[in-house]
Amino acid sequence: MGDIKKVMIPELQAMKKEGRKISMITAYSFPQAQCVDEAGIDIILVGDSLGMVELGYRDTVPVTMDEMLSHTRAVVRAVKRAHVVGDLPFMSYNVSREQAVTNAGILYKDGGADSVKLEGGQDMAPMVAAIVKAGIPVFGHIGLTPQTANLLGGFKVQGKSLDQAKKVVDDAVALEEAGACAVVLEAIPRQLAALITEKISIPTIGIGGGVDCDGQVLVFHDLVGLFRRFTPKFVKVYADIFSAELVAVKKYIGDVQGKKFPAEEHTFTMKEDAVAELRKALKM
Repeated sequence: MGDIKKVMIPELQAMKKEGRKISMITAYSFPQAQCVDEAGIDIILVGDSLGMVELGYRDTVPVTMDEMLSHTRAVVRAVKRAHVVGDLPFMSYNVSREQAVTNAGILYKDGGADSVKLEGGQDMAPMVAAIVKAGIPVFGHIGLTPQTANLLGGFKVQGKSLDQAKKVVDDAVALEEAGACAVVLEAIPRQLAALITEKISIPTIGIGGGVDCDGQVLVFHDLVGLFRRFTPKFVKVYADIFSAELVAVKKYIGDVQGKKFPAEEHTFTMKEDAVAELRKALKM
């Protein structure tokens, strides 16, 4: 197959400049990462969305650094090409610059991530600047920020009014000035996302931001039909893996109950004379 070139920040910047769209998807385990990396994805986000789709939490807030570190390591072990971004969970970077740098360093140094991501715009720009100064690339995340969605009135589209739109633009500019290498734009009007994409020099990754962003990201479980609690408007479901798994497991249960599995081809055997000797030894 030859040498595989790892996707790093300069390549992502070149893709924006040349108009080549960036593909990004979440993954949380070795097999998921192995699949999407082999498919040719550009960026893998080990997102704190794992709290909902993998761990069963109500939202992303309870996710811990230990959980993020464990899943990031699993993903990194599988990846050969994709750029891996580790998500900083709620309250792992919000308190101080020192805390932000320390936890970013854990995902970067101990987890093996190529970059880290945090939520927030102007208010979090000092944290971004401190992490970048420490030598760690940072992805920003503005618009709808799931970790603080309660402050935004829930999981709602952001930036629809003039004042809100201006704030989102200011957030994007602040992140760029702080040294962020890219920014995720979640649940904002397409026109606003297009304006931000034109205004800033770093790549924009949309999730509910429209087609004009430099790239797109979706949650793996949403894309393949594994998460059934709800499906956001911005999600396109490309497969129904849950139903396929359900059919497979039901068939397995039926085969076990009907004594169809394991069949002869799934079974190891002994020679009959050895069985006879064993029965004799066991007095059976």
